[in-house]
Amino acid sequence: MNVSVRCMVPRDVLADAIMVGVYEDGQPNSEAASVDVLCGGLLRQLLDNREITGKLNEVTTIYPPSQTVRKVVVVGLGAANKLDVEKLRQAAANGIKAAAKGKVKSIAAPVLGAGASSIKLEDAAAALVEGALLATYSYNVLKSKQEEKTLSEVILFCADPEAIGTIEQGVKRGVVMAEAANLARDLVNAPANHMTPTHMAEKAQQIAKECVLHCEVLERSDMERLGMGALLGVAQGSTEPPKLIVLRYEGNPGGATMAFVGKGLTFDSGGISIKPAENMHLMKDDMAGGAAVLGAMQAVGKLRPKVNILGIVPATENMPAGNALKPGDVITAMTGKTIEIINTDAEGRLILADAVAYAVKLGAGKIVDIATLTGACGIALGSVYSAVITNCDKLAQDLQSAAATTGERYWPMPNHDEYREMIKSPVADIKNSGGRMGGVMTGGLFIGEFVGETSWAHLDIAPTAYTESEKHYQPKGATGVATRTLAALALLWGEQNLCP
Repeated sequence: MNVSVRCMVPRDVLADAIMVGVYEDGQPNSEAASVDVLCGGLLRQLLDNREITGKLNEVTTIYPPSQTVRKVVVVGLGAANKLDVEKLRQAAANGIKAAAKGKVKSIAAPVLGAGASSIKLEDAAAALVEGALLATYSYNVLKSKQEEKTLSEVILFCADPEAIGTIEQGVKRGVVMAEAANLARDLVNAPANHMTPTHMAEKAQQIAKECVLHCEVLERSDMERLGMGALLGVAQGSTEPPKLIVLRYEGNPGGATMAFVGKGLTFDSGGISIKPAENMHLMKDDMAGGAAVLGAMQAVGKLRPKVNILGIVPATENMPAGNALKPGDVITAMTGKTIEIINTDAEGRLILADAVAYAVKLGAGKIVDIATLTGACGIALGSVYSAVITNCDKLAQDLQSAAATTGERYWPMPNHDEYREMIKSPVADIKNSGGRMGGVMTGGLFIGEFVGETSWAHLDIAPTAYTESEKHYQPKGATGVATRTLAALALLWGEQNLCP
């Protein structure tokens, strides 16, 4: 979809539909008042009669007498003093979906919400564009008959020529962020036979070529040379060759290097500890952490922050076979630490153990790992929050600051030695499962055992990576969660000008 910025007033707009926002105070703002001219005063009349209340996410469609646009969609923004960028993103998404109905090809809108609750013009433009592009996403590439998509253009307009540059900056950021999340959605929504470790590696190479990144793909022989027994142990039951994908962005030569490490389990049967048949088809989403890393690295490559970022994805399948890992086996990770296998379905932490250790080897000063790690996370937090465990308060603060700009929610979980006691093994250095109790913490802290003294945070996105219901800018299916937050974190680090 094309997104453009134009300097004009509503009467000069040539589009199928116009979207405009109103607040709960019942008074049309300047943008709404100017659009009301096209409506012949009907918008003001509906506001006066309280048929339009301005309640957040309320959507009303008006068919104006003007011949320049087919319809005007009025979206409620709630109270002006309570509006934030996430509410604005959601409202824009609801408005765009309503405006796009009826084979609409083009939608125009002023920059909704700019100035309310101190929302900057650039941030408002970015949120509007993100809401539009995220809300109109769909995955139907494998259908024999493609669904027709008519909406091809979104136009942001403003009468002030001095504001155009700022709006364009916001639009660029919004487009990049939304495209990154939609890329992650594509990867997760793809069936496992269309998104193997090899396919993930090929996508990473494509991203590197398009976004001026360096890409290296480690093969099984490379992993053997490095002693990655944990990753190889999970991979040994599958006929698909494992890949360790490394994307490198260098935006601050001589500065500190950070790493995003994403779990890339392209299909998880559970291995010998096999999962129930019900909903096993959804286990194609077990590479959502890796997808988020690839999407974030695409965004980093396009936005070019002043920071050095590694994107690392250990990619494999977890399958049952005669040579697959068995409960009771002991394997040796890259660090030399030995691991007793209690449950072969606790495999994500195994591949991440070697991946985060490799990030340390490559010089990462901060590591964020992202994984659909535990069902326990959903029991604890539902589908509203992802979990975060960290050994560094500053990293936790940066992560929450980044998440605040994207509308994603991360709840801090405890990091205490008592949980580490639960994953001690009588026959090895550590075991890969501490049982059902405290699973979010024991799973995350298992990974933390392989980062040494490096600042580290673990994001468990198991309950938030996929949704069965549509809401705001989120259609049914893969959510692309963490992609935009990782990209926002990279931008934040770029502003901090981090040193080694």
